[in-house]
Amino acid sequence: MFVKVCGLRTPGDVDAAVAAGADAVGFVVYPPSPRHVDPADLGALVDRVPDGVRSVVVVADLPADRAAAVTGDAGADVLQLHGRYTRDDFTAAARAPITLWRATSLAHDPDLTVGLYGEDVLLLDSPVAGSGERWDAEALDPRPAGRWLLAGGLDPDTVATAVRRVRPWGVDVSSGVESSRGVKDHARIRDFVAAARHP
Repeated sequence: MFVKVCGLRTPGDVDAAVAAGADAVGFVVYPPSPRHVDPADLGALVDRVPDGVRSVVVVADLPADRAAAVTGDAGADVLQLHGRYTRDDFTAAARAPITLWRATSLAHDPDLTVGLYGEDVLLLDSPVAGSGERWDAEALDPRPAGRWLLAGGLDPDTVATAVRRVRPWGVDVSSGVESSRGVKDHARIRDFVAAARHP
């Protein structure tokens, strides 16, 4: 089970996610979010991520080519284009030597074909990204095939059931491992990763 812990903002957050065994860590570059990381501070956080753990820059409103440049400048592995990005946006971002992930919801895009826009991984979220809002993932019919992450409303108490019932390739968490909005709880990160791996 591939596990991504997103919305990390501090060196301690990164260290906790890595120590818990996360396969990927995510950094949000989106000023309205309480999890926003300034691009100027991104490189120092990415530098803490060891080989074997993917570093993911998550954007929601940056132009795709600019987002790709920010990702490359920080030394991150992956750019996650979240929301209403088009096929042309993915084509523009693909000119950079980074991996692309597509994040969407059933409300925004009913086509759940992994790789539709050239992305390596598809992430399915609730309609309001970053809200912790749950959605009925069990109603997915058909479910995506291949490398896809389930997100939205997951926490240490719900992830094991979601993994058993929905059978995603991986899971993504942000608000579900926080003590308050935008503040990560390192014990909850550890508990989440353990629960996802042993459902």
